[in-house]
Amino acid sequence: MTDLPALLNRDQVRERLLEIFPVGTAYRIDTTNLTAASTVFVALYIGAIEGGDQLLGPKHVYRMTEEQAALTDPDARTAYIAAIRSPKGEIKGSRWYADNTREGIRDDTLREGLVAIGAVVARGDIPTTSSKPRYALTASFAALFDPALAGDALSQAIADWQAASLSKGALARLAINLQGAGKSGDKVIVTFPNGETRLLKPGPSSELTKAVVEVFAPRFLAEPAVLSISESATKVIARDDALAKSIGLNIQVDKNLPDAILADLGPAHPLLIFVEVVASDGPVSERRKADLLKLVDDAGFPKEHVAFITAYLDRSAAPFKKNVNTLAWGSYAWFASEPDGLLELTTTRRTIG
Repeated sequence: MTDLPALLNRDQVRERLLEIFPVGTAYRIDTTNLTAASTVFVALYIGAIEGGDQLLGPKHVYRMTEEQAALTDPDARTAYIAAIRSPKGEIKGSRWYADNTREGIRDDTLREGLVAIGAVVARGDIPTTSSKPRYALTASFAALFDPALAGDALSQAIADWQAASLSKGALARLAINLQGAGKSGDKVIVTFPNGETRLLKPGPSSELTKAVVEVFAPRFLAEPAVLSISESATKVIARDDALAKSIGLNIQVDKNLPDAILADLGPAHPLLIFVEVVASDGPVSERRKADLLKLVDDAGFPKEHVAFITAYLDRSAAPFKKNVNTLAWGSYAWFASEPDGLLELTTTRRTIG
């Protein structure tokens, strides 16, 4: 059997998972919760590491006990592996999980979490219906849980692993998140399509607004323009009244003013785009859409030339999961971490395929 690695305890494993997968990382909930920590701990406990001869299955995780986890000498760990393999194997102590948690460990933690993010590999030659173990930590990921790794060395190892192992989309999520985590005194500089700049207060909402103006607009609008950007504290921090009036819109400081109003001046009739930026809450719901349409009516702008966008950091993060069921039909969702895609909520009947 492959030599068993030195161990951190489960709480220490979770602390490292939170460092390895910071806010903004895809699948973060399923890769940093206690079940993920349990899974990684057990994989290390039995030596289920890429290149070795031991594989992990959900049963290794849900049959682990508090007492067994405290026995970290090689003989106790080898005995645990043998007990799991044997139909009559007995593990004494207080179980971490019940048998009926196997699907959650397999589907949420492993398949849709650690495997999807590139931290765990799965044997492809084992039938999906088989109960045989099939998973192993990648060698580079397992190395991040070496108890001897600490301080700057640990931080550098994590950064190196992220750069080498996370997908382009995952790295984009991290970059966007880190941009919003600067010093409290830092201002967020937003560059408008016409080259002008505006300063926003630091924070995730401002970073997301910056992404809407600098990334979304040039990707999806033929000739983008910014009519207004608002912040809750100052309500309106930038607006172009002359441009707005030139296309028939009278922008007023109103309780219904959205986070951003964009325009596409490319079409024969300009397109007006209302954008709500959601770092925590406040999407374009049916009620919000109705309020914005009233603003359009009051301004005399044709409804057929209006679009509604809710901008999020990432579709795997809590804000989108929290309010996806409240997004208005006929609106769109855009994710800064996947800037080339646009989610459309349509009631128009179409042929699939």
